[in-house]
Formats: sequence, structure tokens, C-alpha cells
Amino acid sequence: MNFKHLHYFWAAAKAGGIVRAGQQLHITPQTLSAQIKLLEGSLGCQLLQKSGRGVELTPEGRTALSYADQIFSLGAELEAAVSSKGLAGHSLTFRVGIADSVPKAIAYRLLEPALGVPEQVRLICHEGNFRDLLAQLSVHRLDLVVADEAMGKHTSVKAFNHTLGTTAMSFYIAPELKRAFAGPFPDCLDGAPMLVQGSTSAMRQRLDLWLAEHHLRPRLIGEFDDAALLKAFGGEGRGVFMSPSVLEEETCAQYGVEVLGRVPELVEEFFGISPERRITHPCVAAITHAARAKFLRR
Repeated sequence: MNFKHLHYFWAAAKAGGIVRAGQQLHITPQTLSAQIKLLEGSLGCQLLQKSGRGVELTPEGRTALSYADQIFSLGAELEAAVSSKGLAGHSLTFRVGIADSVPKAIAYRLLEPALGVPEQVRLICHEGNFRDLLAQLSVHRLDLVVADEAMGKHTSVKAFNHTLGTTAMSFYIAPELKRAFAGPFPDCLDGAPMLVQGSTSAMRQRLDLWLAEHHLRPRLIGEFDDAALLKAFGGEGRGVFMSPSVLEEETCAQYGVEVLGRVPELVEEFFGISPERRITHPCVAAITHAARAKFLRR
């Protein structure tokens, strides 16, 4: 593959058109279009298609652009790292994937030690589905994945699980909704409107078992993969919701809710998952060292 052709495609995709990209690169649209056609020929697929006066990416084009972003970003880092100017102000890039089920405040607490390493750190965070993040980890697009579940043995990804912290769980409720509740906790949850984590969440599975053990049947109002969205609905009084006890102060202050009850036996675990070849990354080492020294448990 000719990387000059890839650069032309990348420029056209970013500019949203052949003519505009040609002006930026100081070459004719005909030459630019011909070079991109050569790239498409070498890859065996169409990357761009006409859309009005511009172009848009095909599905294969979106995949190619994602890789091109990584390639040219790394190229810029390489140039900065080996140049005399770059050696003085070189920053250490740390790419982290955060599972969407991990509360943002927890993610910050876990990642904060990475910003204390001697090197200047450039932290790049991506949020997404746990399995999608593992896929990115497997091709070394990420240095670490932070999740509320460990990577299972059934996966083909070659990586390590690192326990970063644990916390008990608390149930929260909006004050106006609480006035309609009767009885002690947790009995008051029976028949109560409840907002829960998505069915694929590790904590959701533990919650379902706990409810069954206590013969509680709440009325499920909504299921959420995103922890912040779940809390937003809870703050509006749409139902009781569960969140880490270690975040009680932040949760109550931000969403205007109260603690309905705490469940020490419901414990949420947080893991850092790193690829084998990145196990010595200074930021990963700082995070795992801090985790060994001080867990989140409350």
C-alpha cells in the first residue's frame, strides 16, 4: 500500500471533498482523485462516493479512515519524539478505553495516578461498549481498558486483568418519590419503580440475584447502559437507582437525591485490562500500583 495515496484519501475525507482537499494540498482535483483511485484499487474496495458536490465515506472508507487517523497520529508522535525539538517537550501518550457502565467519577479516581508520572502525559479517553473496547485493545489501539468486569477466559484477546478497586452499592431516591414509600429498606423496594443497569452489565446480574434472594420484585421502569443517564432519570424522580457507595456525596449533590439504603453484600469491582506488550507502560504501572495501595472500598 502506498502511504502517499493513503494520505491523499485521508485529506479528502477530512476536507469533505476532492476540490477542497486539492486546494489544501496544492494539487489538482484530477490528480488527487486518480491517486485515491489507485489506493482503492490496491485495497479492492471503494472508499469514497459522491454526495452532492462533495464526497462521503463508504463503510469500508470509515474503517480505512479510522486506521489512517491512527497511522498519521503515530507518525506525528514519531517525528516529535526523535526530533531535537521534540525530545525536550515530548509527551507520553496514554490511550484508555472506558466501559460505558463505569461511572465517570470512578474512572477519574482510577486514572488520576497516571497524571502523576514523571513524564508529561497526553491522556486520550474513549468510551464505549466493553467488547468493542477489548477489540481495540487487541490491535493495540488502546493501552488500557477500564471496566466493571474482568476479561473472561473465553476471549481470544491476549491481555491481563488488574483489580483496581471495589465498592459496596447504595440505593438512591429523589425526595418527592421517597414520600410515597413505606416500610423499612430493603422491603420497600418490592413493587417500587426502579431504574437498573443494562442486562449485559456484571452488576445487573448481581442485582437480579440479590433481589431474588430477598423475594423483592420492583417495577422496572428503565434499563441503561450509561450510568450517567440512569442517574439523570433517577434525579428526576422516575425511580430508585443503584450506584457505588463511594460516590454517595457526589451523587446526592449532583442529582438531588437521598440514600435510601446500603447493601454491603452487593459489591462492584473495577478492572484495568492491558495488552501483554504494554504491561510496562508507565501510566498503567502507576494506576495498578496506586490500586494496590488504596482500594475504593467504602
